[in-house]
Amino acid sequence: MVKIYTKKGDDGTTGLWYGGRVEKSGLRTDAYGTLDEACSQLGVARALCGPGQTDLAADILALQNELFVAGAELATAPEASDRLEDGVSRITADMTDALDGEIDRYMDRIELPPKFVIPGGSGLSAQLDVARSTIRRAERKVVRIGAAGELASDEILRFLNRASDLCFAFARFADVERPELFEGRRKSR
Repeated sequence: MVKIYTKKGDDGTTGLWYGGRVEKSGLRTDAYGTLDEACSQLGVARALCGPGQTDLAADILALQNELFVAGAELATAPEASDRLEDGVSRITADMTDALDGEIDRYMDRIELPPKFVIPGGSGLSAQLDVARSTIRRAERKVVRIGAAGELASDEILRFLNRASDLCFAFARFADVERPELFEGRRKSR
């Protein structure tokens, strides 16, 4: 049997890739832990995809994999960033730029309502919106890391900004299956 516990974190610290220990409550740990939450939320969304949504499910999985890359970068102290591998443990500009095309591909297939979209059109779109807002929270945490001078590269900020936009596009696409969500909306008070 493989044991998954090491007991090293019992003191409230965790190990970084390529060495070093940090507080579990620290900015860096909080940021990559928040990305882990988002990745899990995307997993729920992927599980909610129906038989006709295999492309969406595949695109969600691709984003989950890229969030793991972002998490690996955040789990590495800046002084060890030269040991990271592009696209495997470090976000690249090409990865960020590719998200622009994905966002456009989804947004070109839908028509947005003329006002804010309230999450909850379907279970799938609501779950995607939860992941979107969690990625935004991670982005805010990464901004704080950058302000503290602890980011090796700002590319991860661009990536997280686009990743949350992509989740928005996914969620709106998931609502297309229910066109009534975009027509004849009642005004709520």
